[in-house]
Amino acid sequence: MDKEGAKARIDELRKIIEYHNDRYYNQDDPEISDFEYDVLSRELRALEKDHPEFASADSPTQRVGGSSGKRELRKVDHDVPVISLQDGFSKEEIEAFYNRIREEIDDPVFVVEKKIDGLSVVLRYHDGRLTEAITRGDGVTGESVYENCLEIAALPKTLKEKLPYVEVRGEVYMTKDNFEEANRKQAETGGKLYQNQRNIAAGTLRQLDSSIVRERGLDIFVFNLEICEGRDFETHSGTLEWLREQGFDVTPDYRICRTFPEIWQAIEDIAADRWDLQYGIDGAVVKVDSLAARKQLGMTSKVPRWAVAYKYPPEQQETVVEDITVQVGRTGRITPLAILKPVRIAGSTVSKATLHNQDYIDMKDVRVGDTVVVQKAGDIIPEISRVIPEKRPSGTVRFTLPEKCPICGSETVREENGADLRCPSSDCYGKRVRAIEYFASKDAMNIDGFGPSTAEALYDSGYVEDIADLYTLNKYREDLIEAGTVGREKSVDNLLASIEGSKSNGLTRLLTGLGIRNIGKQSARVLAQHFPDLDAVMAADEEAIKALPDFGDIAAADLTAFFAEPRNQELIEKLRERGVSMVSDEEASKVDDRFAGMTFVLTGTLPTLTRSEASAIIQSYGGKVSGSVSGKTTYVLAGEEAGSKLDKARTLGVEIITEDDLNNMIR
Repeated sequence: MDKEGAKARIDELRKIIEYHNDRYYNQDDPEISDFEYDVLSRELRALEKDHPEFASADSPTQRVGGSSGKRELRKVDHDVPVISLQDGFSKEEIEAFYNRIREEIDDPVFVVEKKIDGLSVVLRYHDGRLTEAITRGDGVTGESVYENCLEIAALPKTLKEKLPYVEVRGEVYMTKDNFEEANRKQAETGGKLYQNQRNIAAGTLRQLDSSIVRERGLDIFVFNLEICEGRDFETHSGTLEWLREQGFDVTPDYRICRTFPEIWQAIEDIAADRWDLQYGIDGAVVKVDSLAARKQLGMTSKVPRWAVAYKYPPEQQETVVEDITVQVGRTGRITPLAILKPVRIAGSTVSKATLHNQDYIDMKDVRVGDTVVVQKAGDIIPEISRVIPEKRPSGTVRFTLPEKCPICGSETVREENGADLRCPSSDCYGKRVRAIEYFASKDAMNIDGFGPSTAEALYDSGYVEDIADLYTLNKYREDLIEAGTVGREKSVDNLLASIEGSKSNGLTRLLTGLGIRNIGKQSARVLAQHFPDLDAVMAADEEAIKALPDFGDIAAADLTAFFAEPRNQELIEKLRERGVSMVSDEEASKVDDRFAGMTFVLTGTLPTLTRSEASAIIQSYGGKVSGSVSGKTTYVLAGEEAGSKLDKARTLGVEIITEDDLNNMIR
């Protein structure tokens, strides 16, 4: 690299790093992983070392207290392995557990508790004083969150009995009231709304700034005494009462049971109150009360034999389909939507449910006026489980998707060998607005504060007709503030800054944001790994694209057809003129090819990395990340609460690794 090129790259890196410093330290909303941040910092330090003539005291590498070093929580080994419980999903499974215990233990007593949906922590007390707090991690090693737990008001910092050593396990959570307050503050500042109580509780507890924990008001329930030096107990319920005396909030309203009808009644009573509680629960836990009996029962290779967790099925409610409407997506896909008589399910009001496509409607035979059973898939996504035919009013008719686009009136077309109906018009309002929204989304250009309402407001007001117009919005700052189109001054400035920062995102995000059919994040990354810039991608023929990993005939045809359109070529030129980077960002973050030819599958919650961060690390060493386990899988990277993918890996004999194993592989 010549001197002029080095100077340009140094200036660019300083700007990028300063942007991400602000996202991390000031906005509590980082956009890249620590690994990706370190790659940028290492590159900048190397260039500054090779070109000392460009040294600057203002460089982020020169400031003490800057973020050029690795940011992480301290690792701590557990004294007692933090294990999972066997799951049960039916009354019969819980009864089988009960009968097995009765065969091995005389007159067993059980404790039924709520299964709190939060973040598990282990607390250590020496001589009655709180000395450590550790997340579950992988069950063997967790992270210290001691400073943050000191900010939890409900957690006693000293115990009444000053025993030599006490270790307890609890669940950190956020109440519904505090969750709503946190989202109210986010809305006021134009920030992204949090999706659920568990995620914000887990994210808050792992913050490096303890004041955030105090501000958001986390709580904790303690549900197990792991170690207690200087005192003996005979029962689990006895330990809970002692813990309550020491100042802990213990698992609430637990019930002692002797018969299976008592156990099942306790489980049903918890379910009845589930959605009215201030805290989230995702099941009920049945435990043997006697500690001696627990020792006798022991463990399998994975779970204790003295406990089972009952997972509640999705809550279902009856309601009425008041209408069926259709929506037009960014690719022109026409999606039917059932408008429901509002009904409360799983703690929130449901008034809509997607019907996917005509085949789905025909299979379920959903009609306007039908009484239907609605549930939330995974307690999150509303869906129609079934129609109740005997409650169908007379005169209903089968619903058929329109032959013309409801937005622009163009003749709709059904995909060849597919179930989807699409609008083919490039001028369709619905497609254009959704395309702008998708371009700005987190998976694409990641423009913060830009959602569906922003896309519609900017398009309807004439500021943005296509994605390239986003990069001329700064000319209309005063007009936007005055009109309140996207909010007040702070919201406008935040949006404009995020748009400006997105110019340097690179080829992977740009290709994703273009919204090309069958080209998602992974396909975009493959293209950026094999082509130096967008011009090279556009010049490649269909055969060259098909030769790439993970590309087939359909994806290759869609890609080349997109760039053959004069309209799209003009759009690319507008983006280029407005300073959007079209250079591949993959080589800059690629370290080496040690994982070349290897396929990784991720499952569960990792101790320190999100799945996207772990994927970025694997891909930076030449590896591939897949969503499903097969005989071609090289490794399964497993974290806490790993599910069926882990079981399949064991069945197939695929090697299972932890986050620590991955770190050792790249050191």
